[in-house]
Amino acid sequence: MRILSGIQPSGRLHIGNYFGAIKQHVALQEEAGAECFYFIADYHSMTTLHDAQELREYARDVAVSYMALGLDPERTVFYRQSDVPEVHELAWMLASCTGMGLLERAHSYKDKVGRGIKPSVGLFYYPVLMAADILIVKSDMVPVGKDQIQHVEMTQDMAQSFNAAYQTDVLLRPEYRLSRTPRVIGTDGEKMSKSYGNTIEIFAEGKALKKSVMGVVTASVALGDPMEPEGDTVVELYSLFATGDELDQMKQEYRSGAIGFGDAKKRLLARVDGEFAEARERRRELQANPSYVDDVLAEGQRRAQAVVSATMDQVREASGFGPRIR
Repeated sequence: MRILSGIQPSGRLHIGNYFGAIKQHVALQEEAGAECFYFIADYHSMTTLHDAQELREYARDVAVSYMALGLDPERTVFYRQSDVPEVHELAWMLASCTGMGLLERAHSYKDKVGRGIKPSVGLFYYPVLMAADILIVKSDMVPVGKDQIQHVEMTQDMAQSFNAAYQTDVLLRPEYRLSRTPRVIGTDGEKMSKSYGNTIEIFAEGKALKKSVMGVVTASVALGDPMEPEGDTVVELYSLFATGDELDQMKQEYRSGAIGFGDAKKRLLARVDGEFAEARERRRELQANPSYVDDVLAEGQRRAQAVVSATMDQVREASGFGPRIR
């Protein structure tokens, strides 16, 4: 089973990225028969990020962070999206067979525009490029959060449309798999997202981490009064790190008034800090060895390119183009 997923380098990685995607990606490396392809979606980040230096830094940060959090480049094909530019060739071919109505129904586009992101052509076209990412490596399964399910379903439609148009079966139908934590809320109670400025960064520490956690939005309740744990942002975030017994204890303390929001946030802060302590050390080691990171990405590009080139030869043949001259 070939598994594919990507992550945008549009900001520092946060715990929503970790629990919603990265943790599952690392675990899937252990799954029997799994062949994992994970990529840094730097082309996709261009819909919101227009600073060249930041793009380079964030892409590098994603590479280092993934390896620090457990990605094994020996078992996983790990590459930058921009290192396999054939993805754009396939995207154009898919777009030429895709109806406008399919893209106009994209929830993600409407949500981002509603949040104030510029409604660019690239943002509208995003699902086509995402479909190309998935189809070009012939992935069987795509681990996603709830908000990405529609994109995988759109990919299925685009593969079917292309295959029907050219009477071929070259593009395989992918399926999605939800993570155990498909939606992580942010410090404001909404979905955690770099675009919304409500994140807790994975590798934040010291004052920066404390500021994020202590800034979690809570209800207005007098100290000592009972509090409702259900729907509380601090409790929901704490549940990501705590054992079942620890979570039950906090909920009981909420209801009895034995704990206030300040102490609850301090407890959350300690768990976040401890969860990523070892990964922070590994990340520092990787940052001190940039040539190793470069070698990992170069090898990932080589392995991905072999699969991508084979797919595109088949796609070009099916659609009337000859094989690429190499």
